[in-house]
This record gives sequence, structure tokens and C-alpha cells, in this order.
Amino acid sequence: MTDTILSARPVADRVAGTDWAALAGELDVHGNALTGGLLTPAECRDIAALYDEPAHFRTTVDMARHRFGSGEYRYFTHELPEVVRELREAFYPRLLPVAREWAERLGRPAPWPDRLEEWVAMCHAAGQARSAQILLRYGPGDWNALHRDVFGDMLFPLQVVIGLDAPGVDYTGGEFLMTEQRPRAQTRGSATVLPQGHGLVFTTRDRPVASKRGWSNGPMRHGVSTVRSGRRHTLGLVFHDAA
Repeated sequence: MTDTILSARPVADRVAGTDWAALAGELDVHGNALTGGLLTPAECRDIAALYDEPAHFRTTVDMARHRFGSGEYRYFTHELPEVVRELREAFYPRLLPVAREWAERLGRPAPWPDRLEEWVAMCHAAGQARSAQILLRYGPGDWNALHRDVFGDMLFPLQVVIGLDAPGVDYTGGEFLMTEQRPRAQTRGSATVLPQGHGLVFTTRDRPVASKRGWSNGPMRHGVSTVRSGRRHTLGLVFHDAA
């Protein structure tokens, strides 16, 4: 699909254009899965450029200072840029069936209502009232330690990261990393190159894993390998707010 055709489509239609049945299958097997193209290069550059406009953000985190790795990221305020808001609203109903299915397999509650704004209101009522939408910037030598974006008891089990720069052109290295702690086995890892304008859906904390006794939870963590050259920006969409 050309950039002109993509930019002419509403964001919700772009998200809907992913093969969601296939993506759900990938999530079941690997805990992460790539979407189709969501943003044009020009749109990616526009979002990345917001990093230098502090009014859009509530706080900036120096990862080295907190021993999270090396690099920097900023949390948006609740006044999200339109395209970020549209992406988040478009993804939620697509991810909701997977979230509910996973909860059923693991015998957990599935508290998520049909509408994102209702779920966010529930987060706020529980004391998680700060925006968790993230714009990340990495330069040469920067990396992100393996972690989970869990900010309280109110948790949505899936999130999305969107690549804003072109790997191999704008930067090298910087692969998206995931590790899975397997029952009675060594940890398994994966690395994904994130194409510009594409999203990667991945599990926030764990995923259901089939076993002889039924379903068990497979704990997972995510991070970013060392950027070797250039600059790497990504947009993180999280569907629960922070305490």
C-alpha cells in the first residue's frame, strides 16, 4: 500500500486492516506479533518530532539514572495528539477479545468493559490516574533493560509499540527483545526488528501456555537491544494508566 493511500485512510481502518485472526494466533504462540503498516514515514517523523515539544509530556525519565538501561523516554499528558489517541482507541476493541480469552484460559477475572474510556475511568477510580502513553528516544549505545509495564492492580494484558524510524537506515541495532520464563526449563528469548510505521502487539506481563494439566501462565519481559548507530524513536501505547 502506498503512503498516499495509507494516509488517506482513517486510523481505525488502518488498524482494522491487520489480519487479526492471524495476529491472535501469533500472540498465542510467541507472545508478540507484528501488525501491518499503520503510519506513513511522514506521520512517523511528525510524532517523533513531538519529543522536542515538552508541553506534550507530563514527565521525562532518564533510564540510566534509574538503572533501567540507557536512553530517555517521556510520558504524554492526557491531552494526547490526535493520531496517538486514535491509535489507542482503535487498538483497544481489537485486543479486547484476546485479553478476555486469555483471562478465561488462566481462570482470571476479565474486568475490561467494551469501551476504553470506561476502563480508563476504572483505572482512575482505583488510583491509577496518570497517562502511561510513551514516546521513547534512543541514541548510540542506548538500550532498555528487560521489564514489564505494570503500574498497579489495574492491568490490561496487551500493549503496542510502533516504530517511528527506519531500521538499517535511521539506526542500527535496537531490536525489540522478549524473554519468556518457561516452566521447569530455561528462559527463551526472541528479537524483532520493528519496521517503520508498523506496530508490535505484545504481552504486558504473561500469556497462557498450554500444558498437560491445562493452561499455565508464561511470564514474559520486554526490552530493547543496544542501538549501535543513529537514533531510534518508538511510540508506546499502554491500555491502563499509571499510579
